[in-house]
Amino acid sequence: MMSQQSKTKNDPKRVIAEVEASFSRQLRIALDSFWKSSVRNRIIAFAAALVAVILATVYGTVLMNQWNAPFFNALEKRDFTAFINELQTFAMIAGGLLVLNVVQAWLNQMTSLYMREGLSRDVVDQWLTGARAYRLSISSPLGVNPDQRLHEDARKLAEMTTSLAIGLFNATIMLVSFIGVLWGLSSEFTFHIGETSFQIPGYMVWGAILYALAASLLSQLVGRSLSKLNANRYAREADLRFSLMRANENLEAIALSRGEETERRHIHQALDGVLGTLRQLALSLTNLTWVTAGFGWLAIIVPILIASPAYFAGTITFGGLMMAAAAFTQVYSALRWYVDNFGAIADWRAALERVTVLRAALTSMEESHGGPGRLTLDRSTDGRLRLEDLEIYARANGDTYESAFRLKERAVVIEPGDRVMVNGDQGVNRKLLFNAMAGLWPFGSGRIALPSGDSDIVFMPQTGYLPEGRLRSLLAYPASSAGFDEADMKDALSRVGLGDFAKRLDERGRWDRILDKDQQMSLAFASILLRKPRWLVLQDVLEGLEPETESRLTNMLKDMQGTTLIYLGRSMAFATATGARAVHLEKTTVNAGLDGAPTDG
Repeated sequence: MMSQQSKTKNDPKRVIAEVEASFSRQLRIALDSFWKSSVRNRIIAFAAALVAVILATVYGTVLMNQWNAPFFNALEKRDFTAFINELQTFAMIAGGLLVLNVVQAWLNQMTSLYMREGLSRDVVDQWLTGARAYRLSISSPLGVNPDQRLHEDARKLAEMTTSLAIGLFNATIMLVSFIGVLWGLSSEFTFHIGETSFQIPGYMVWGAILYALAASLLSQLVGRSLSKLNANRYAREADLRFSLMRANENLEAIALSRGEETERRHIHQALDGVLGTLRQLALSLTNLTWVTAGFGWLAIIVPILIASPAYFAGTITFGGLMMAAAAFTQVYSALRWYVDNFGAIADWRAALERVTVLRAALTSMEESHGGPGRLTLDRSTDGRLRLEDLEIYARANGDTYESAFRLKERAVVIEPGDRVMVNGDQGVNRKLLFNAMAGLWPFGSGRIALPSGDSDIVFMPQTGYLPEGRLRSLLAYPASSAGFDEADMKDALSRVGLGDFAKRLDERGRWDRILDKDQQMSLAFASILLRKPRWLVLQDVLEGLEPETESRLTNMLKDMQGTTLIYLGRSMAFATATGARAVHLEKTTVNAGLDGAPTDG
C-alpha cells in the first residue's frame, strides 16, 4: 500500500475526513461560500433590517411587560377608568408589535430566500467546474449521488441558518432586556426561615437560570444522538432517491430483461434503510419531547411560584407579581432557546456537515493532474498534440490501481490535419485513455500535451449526452443555438441522414428515448458539422452501427479536411476511408495507492 508521505493534501478522502471531524472548519467553509456569494450584499442588507425590527420588537415587548403592573393593579382596585386607559395603552402597544411581527416575517422569508440562492448557486458552480463532478465520482462515494446535498441539504441549511440565527439573536436581546427587569423586582427581597433572615440579590434571575440550565442539560443528555441520526437519515434518503431515479432512467431495459422484481427488491432495500433510520430518529425525538414538553408545562406555574414569596410578604403588588411572572417567562424563554431548538440545531449541524463536506471535496480537487502517480496534462506550444511516455493506471479494487496499459510508441506527435487510430491488445480499456486526454482520468504517468484552445478540440464519447429540450439546442450543445444559422442546422441533419427531423428543430422532448442508437450518433455527428472543430477525438463511435450509418458517417469524417482526427477503436471502415496511421496500446502492470502514487509490488 501507499506510504503516508505519498498522500497529497488535496486527496478527497483525507479532506472529507478532516471536515467531518471539525465543526469549526465546516463553519469556515460555509462563511467562505457566503462571502463569495453574488447575493452577499442583499443578505447583509436584509439582516441589518431584521436587527432593527427585532430591537424595536423587544422594546415593544418591554413596554408590554411594564403595562402588566398598572393593568392588574387597576383590576385589583376595581378602578374602571384606569382599566379603560390601560386597554387603550394595550391596543397601541399590541398594534405596533403586530406590524413589527408582520414585517419581521417578510424579512425572514426574504433573507432565507437569498441565503438559499447564494448557497445553492455556489455549491452547483463548484460541482460543475473543471470536470470536478466526474473526478469526484471516481474518487469518492460523495460523487455517486450528490443530488441530496446539492438540493435538499442546501435548502435546509440556508433556511435553518436564517431561522436559527434570528432566533438566537432575538433570544439574546430578550435576555439582556428582561434580566434587568427581573433583577430589579427581586433585588431587595428578604427571605425569613425561622429566626434566620437572608437576601439573594436578584433571586428570580437565578431561579430562571437554574430552571433553564436544568432543562438544557437534560435535553443535551437525551438528544445527543440526534445530529448523527439526522446525517444518516439524509444519506439514506439520497440512496433511495438515486435508486428511484436510476430505475426511471432505465425503464425500457428493465422491462425487456424482466428485471422489475430485482429492481423492486433493490428499491425496497433502500426504503428499509430510510425507515430504519427514521425509527431511531422517532425514538430519540420522543425521548426529547419528555424533556421539552415537561419543562414547557412547568413554565406555566414556576414563574408565579418563584415570585410568590415576595407577593405574600407584601413586597410587591398583584400587578407587580404578574409583571415579575411575565418577565421571568421572557428570561426563561430566552435561556431555554437552546432547549427548544436542540433538535433543530442537530438537524442544522447535519445539513452543515453534508453540504460543507461536499464543497470541501470539490474545491480541494487539483485542477492539474501533475504530481506523483498523476498524469501531466498541459498545453503544447507548437500546435501539436503530444503523448510522451504515457502509461494509464486502471482501477483494481479497494484503494489500489494495479492493472495498467501504455502506448507502445513512447513519444507520439500528432500534427494538425493528421488521421490517427489508436488500438492495441485485447482487453485494454481505451476509454481510460480517452478520458485521460479529456482531463477526466488523472491516474498514470507520462505527459499529454494538447493543442492550445479549448474550443479547438472536441471529445466525442461512444455514448453521448442528450439533454431534454428543443432539437436545435441539442444540435448546438454545449453552445447556444442562437449562434448557428437554421439553414446550416438543416443541412447538417440532412448530411447525416436525419433530414426528416429538419422540420422538428423547435420540438421539445426526451430525445434520448425518441431517437435510436444510430440516430443519436448521427445527431452527434451533425453537431460536429456545425461546430467545425480543428481537433476531433472519437471513442469507438462507429462500433455497433448499421452498415449504412457507418458508411455515411465515415465518409463525413473523410471529407473533414480541416479537422485532425484521432480515433480510439478498431473501426476498419475509419482506417480504410481516412488512411489513418496506427498507434498501439499494450498491457503492463503497476501497483498504485488510491492517490495514484506507485508503490512497490
